[in-house]
Amino acid sequence: MSFQVDAAYVNQYRNNVSMLVQQKGSRLRPFVRVESQNSEFEFYDRIGATDAVEITGRHQDTPLVSTPHDRRRVSLRDYDWADLIDRQDKLKMLIDPTSAYAMNAVFAMGRKMDDAIIGAAFDTAYSGKTGQTSVSFPAGNQVAVNYVESGAAANGNLTIGKIRRAKEILDAYENDPDEARIMTCTANSLHSLLRNIEITSQDYNVVKALVEGKVDTFMGFKFVRTQRLLTDGSGYRRHIAWVQSKLLLAVSQDPMVDVGPRRDKRNSMQVYVTMGIGATRMEEEGVVEIKVDETVL
Repeated sequence: MSFQVDAAYVNQYRNNVSMLVQQKGSRLRPFVRVESQNSEFEFYDRIGATDAVEITGRHQDTPLVSTPHDRRRVSLRDYDWADLIDRQDKLKMLIDPTSAYAMNAVFAMGRKMDDAIIGAAFDTAYSGKTGQTSVSFPAGNQVAVNYVESGAAANGNLTIGKIRRAKEILDAYENDPDEARIMTCTANSLHSLLRNIEITSQDYNVVKALVEGKVDTFMGFKFVRTQRLLTDGSGYRRHIAWVQSKLLLAVSQDPMVDVGPRRDKRNSMQVYVTMGIGATRMEEEGVVEIKVDETVL
């Protein structure tokens, strides 16, 4: 129950509820594959590449090409959120806060979706007929924190060279060039990127516009800022570059919001939100990790 709701009492001369600074919902959901899932576990099938067979003579038997077929398992985890608004509190307030509480809860669920996507990017994925085969993220898809292009100055933060290297990895795997590519960034990494690029560089004005929010694409990637990226055991921020279909978000439903009286709480109004969320990496070849040392500017 919220014991701080009296901050909005009439004698505080407030006539609305202000949302404190927060990430308002999911930023990454629009840039991954989204599926509806209603079971604890569900499997998403994949088909691999094959080669054509050369015809070397007349009336030969038709060759049978075995198409690689496997699947990725996604497990849903349930989340909920609830808070109570006392009837006495509502009488002392200028407005009914119920809708603001519900909005705050939905924002929280959106952030949980982002956490699921971020975790799935590098976590162990599960494959096979019953989802028992574990698949680790490949070391070859990592751009090291100390990666430096020939002739460039060393910098452990986000650099043009690291972005180019991530693009090279995705290109080398023959990812569809027409499919959206996304890269996460933080306020720190964007600041460092602009600070360390030469003003004389042809990329400077584009990066400057990216930092200022005037554009959101650079070098074929759509940049999405998030402060929720994880760190590794060395404290390096794990930035993600991916092709849209290669990360999958499964949801049981959009957030279910219920507002009603709690008889066991003297008819206080309860705002309740619940949702099932799961995510997986669909294909290692479509995801790249960029190590970033945010202590270096």
